[in-house]
Amino acid sequence: MTRAFVGCDLGTVEIDLDDEEVVAVVDEPLERSPPPTVDLPLVVAADAHGSTVVAVVDRRPPLVVSHDGGATWREAGAGLPRGVDVAISPDHPDLVLFATEERLHLSRDGGRFWHALAVELPGIAAVSFVA
Repeated sequence: MTRAFVGCDLGTVEIDLDDEEVVAVVDEPLERSPPPTVDLPLVVAADAHGSTVVAVVDRRPPLVVSHDGGATWREAGAGLPRGVDVAISPDHPDLVLFATEERLHLSRDGGRFWHALAVELPGIAAVSFVA
């Protein structure tokens, strides 16, 4: 079972990513560890796991991915709307969660293909995987 936390206008929402259902809502802000430093223009948010780094950028496509710690980058997420945050699973670095202001998108292959989750939440600001 894969779960994630989503910080939004409702508080912190726990989502079951496999069933695409809300598991719990807590009236507290989502706290995350500091994001990695990414030396790119227009970076909105970023997350890293090992040598994999994914950054949300304020342009189209809205994501860039590095598998060598930021030495080289490739664009990802063609067709996705502008984003607000991204999280990489600490257990499976190919599992990436991308958030827009109201919707979550999940990639199980390191950002090549994306699936919009059925859950919609108001004012999404942050996402993270449940450890």
